[in-house]
Amino acid sequence: MTKEELFSISITEPDPEILKQSKAKWDGIAKPIDGLGSFEEIICRIAAVQENVIPAVDRKAHIIMCADNGIFEEGVSQTNQKVTRNVAELMGQRKSSVGMMAEGYPIDMFVYDIGINSETTPEGVINAKVRKGTENFLKMPAMEEAECLAAVRTGIDAVKACKGKGYQIISTGEMGIANTTTSTALLCALKGLSPKDFTGKGAGLTDSGLKNKIQVIEKGIRLYREDNDQEITSKENVFEIVRSLGGLDIAGLTGVFIGGAIYRIPIVIDGVISAVAALVAERLVPGCKDFMLASHMGREQGMKVVLEELSLKPVIHADLALGEGTGAILLFPMLDMAMSLYRSGTSFGDTDIDQYERFDK
Repeated sequence: MTKEELFSISITEPDPEILKQSKAKWDGIAKPIDGLGSFEEIICRIAAVQENVIPAVDRKAHIIMCADNGIFEEGVSQTNQKVTRNVAELMGQRKSSVGMMAEGYPIDMFVYDIGINSETTPEGVINAKVRKGTENFLKMPAMEEAECLAAVRTGIDAVKACKGKGYQIISTGEMGIANTTTSTALLCALKGLSPKDFTGKGAGLTDSGLKNKIQVIEKGIRLYREDNDQEITSKENVFEIVRSLGGLDIAGLTGVFIGGAIYRIPIVIDGVISAVAALVAERLVPGCKDFMLASHMGREQGMKVVLEELSLKPVIHADLALGEGTGAILLFPMLDMAMSLYRSGTSFGDTDIDQYERFDK
């Protein structure tokens, strides 16, 4: 894939007529209008994406991108890079946090080594290594242009493979020491925000560690941006800032969100890392946001900013900050319950209850 090919991708919006029919079906079920709140909207959007008033979400896939980040050298994490491979190994065995949470639940996991800093890929993990971790972005751009494109392509191809296997909805996750640093740097650079207002402690930094992390992000943005308080909107400049500050995991997830729009599969956002990837996808390929679903409002401050730009409403507010896609998969059991009502709920026509009238058409 070249930049020109990436920038030329065109997305066809979900079917607006199916969306309207799906809302009418909800209104015909014997309940108050919009009684299931955001879940009604989510199912209507899935129906429009699948172009089917009764969408199917039985076959679920979870894609996790694992990669190391060279900015780790600047002391922005309390753990070392070995943890990335160690957790990926547990993921391959389905023994990490997300694997144990999903035990017994009908979801298949696809874990990608897109850039772990190791010679080998753990068993049970897909070897898609672009390189062994990124560069330290304070010394040079994190990735070469070809490497960033390869990571995006990996994400697109991951969705294509899921589509070919019949999966109907995909959630996203990641693992990579220092990736709250790369994602915050990207968010602040793209939106023209001050890092001191949006940088969190990640997996657990001291106050002095947080101060250092903020300074590292500020230095990185100054290296690759001249007008730090302006948003970056052009596709060329968005791509450059991603390859300069971003991680391979973020680039890979960017491809997943683009792939969801290309292959018409709803993609569920997890926390701030995947949310930033979703933002990048929308700026590189406008229209991708119509194929995204928000799962939860993560602890990192940047979540609200990203989801507001993407016009997405999270349904879980639980102060989550675990990663791996743990928040994203929590959406699925609730979605299953809402789908049961949508598919089989008693209609007003089957009762003596008068149907509620919608006044906000």
